[in-house]
Amino acid sequence: MKPSSTTPESQTGPKPKSRLRENVEAIVLAVILALFIRTFVVQAFKIPSGSMEDTLLIGDHILVNKFIYGIRMPFTNQTVVPVAEPERGDIVVFKFPQDPKMDFIKRVVGIPGDTVECRNKVVYVNGAPEENTHAVHKDAFILRGNPRDNFGPIKVPADSLFVMGDNRDRSNDSRFWNFVSYSELRGKAFMIYWSWNKDDFAVRWRRIGDMIE
Repeated sequence: MKPSSTTPESQTGPKPKSRLRENVEAIVLAVILALFIRTFVVQAFKIPSGSMEDTLLIGDHILVNKFIYGIRMPFTNQTVVPVAEPERGDIVVFKFPQDPKMDFIKRVVGIPGDTVECRNKVVYVNGAPEENTHAVHKDAFILRGNPRDNFGPIKVPADSLFVMGDNRDRSNDSRFWNFVSYSELRGKAFMIYWSWNKDDFAVRWRRIGDMIE
């Protein structure tokens, strides 16, 4: 009898993957996906100080849209796919210009070409009072000769932002160290996903899911 030219099915089909290999591949894929999302799309941050009160409170955990101002190459921060420009009123996370290892969060007050000035706590942008209903002053005393309450006028240079905290009397911001470069931006804050009050040892349930404005 002529031998068959076919090979048994068990020898021709691909060998089934072991469960261990499948689990390892799933974990590697999940890590790669998580790194991609964290690098280019969304990143979580925690609010450690009261400089943005009452908009953001100590213990708020927020999500930041890293895609909105364009896709940047890791390590170089060069924008390869521009998307949108920062606007006045945006709440942005950025690398602190005086210490890039630290992340700061503030509100955009001035964009490139704007002239910003503060007279006795009142902020003026291009000669008109700033349109910001979120700004609060918790110290009625006006400091003379101090940039906290009086500064400028100064013009915002190209590819830069003038930023301030909403808690105007307790914020370390552009009044003291000038501008934030576009290259230092991490993204725009858009939602509170968790909030913990350590003083009361309680969750702030009503803040969870709030959109940041």
